[in-house]
Amino acid sequence: MGINSNYQEVRDMAAKFADKELVPIAAKIDKEGEIPDSVRKKLAENGFMGIFVPEEYGGAGMDYVSYAIIVEEVSRGCASSGVIISAQNSLAIWPILQYGTEEQKKKYLPLLASGEKIGCFCLSEPNAGSDAGSLTSFAEDKGDYYEISGTKNFITNGKEADVAIVFAKTRKTENHKGMSAFIVETKTKGFQVMKCEDKLGIKGSSTAQIMFDKVRVPKENILGKLEKGFSMALATLDGGRLGIAAQALGIAEAAFRYAIKYSKERVQFGKQLCEFQGIQFMIADMSTKIAASRLLILEGSEIKDQGGNFSKYSAQAKLMASETAMWVSTKAIQICGGNGYTKEFPVERHFRDAKITEIYEGTSEVQRMVIAGLELQ
Repeated sequence: MGINSNYQEVRDMAAKFADKELVPIAAKIDKEGEIPDSVRKKLAENGFMGIFVPEEYGGAGMDYVSYAIIVEEVSRGCASSGVIISAQNSLAIWPILQYGTEEQKKKYLPLLASGEKIGCFCLSEPNAGSDAGSLTSFAEDKGDYYEISGTKNFITNGKEADVAIVFAKTRKTENHKGMSAFIVETKTKGFQVMKCEDKLGIKGSSTAQIMFDKVRVPKENILGKLEKGFSMALATLDGGRLGIAAQALGIAEAAFRYAIKYSKERVQFGKQLCEFQGIQFMIADMSTKIAASRLLILEGSEIKDQGGNFSKYSAQAKLMASETAMWVSTKAIQICGGNGYTKEFPVERHFRDAKITEIYEGTSEVQRMVIAGLELQ
């Protein structure tokens, strides 16, 4: 697909923001393990917290292609910032936009799109990761409200979240059936952040374990239809995978650009590194894998915007881009040699940030299962 001038304007805008606001402080964010409130405020001011939310609900009113481009460029500057806006848009906002009542949309979307409120997506549990259907959190019908109890694991934005999209069984089953979705305000009694993980990468983004101890949720906060939560979760993750693919692509691009810069500056045996054929072959392969990933992401995003079935494309994009990010960042360290292995140089951070993109929102193995399953139908 070709990118028209409007999308180039979006890329230029996001790239300018990343280069000015994120690149200079990305190493500090990684070291301190926290994104400054000032950066979150700037993300919101630029419309990045509600990219595809219609203007009537206070959003930027853009499409999913624009969303993918913005996540890529922001992630190139700082992968932690990229996943914050990806989780906000794909995992917290989209389910409300897609399945919410008009009252729910009016109540929550303006607050989330403006960045005044932060959202999170609570699906994974200590014993329910890739096998999300085996979750055990339970929402008991108490008449006027539901009472949710259970524990959720690896929740992006969990520490800062004001609003959570929570999945729990409303009927006890041995499989994915009986799962429902709820909009939960995190200040509700019984909602507790138990711990934040000390992670390998994307250290500026919080990843929390959350306990629900008889959390009361009014029935007007049921999201979509009862016992349709599993299909809603899968549909949400389809779109989320495009966001993570875009994040991975941004990480790969950052590592690639630094490797080229280093290869032109570093002289060994009387020659620039980039003059050696072995280095040139690495650069050629890096460039090609990045280009292929970008095309898959844009194709999947365009199909989503057109209302088509994009499940296979999102899985392909996520698989390709995440494995590209890991491969490219590994080669970038190789090109930088011993320097690349130190924290003085950014490629080791890109390497650490890249790994999670092969894991969250569906591991590479899960993506292969999805792709094969769709091809063999």
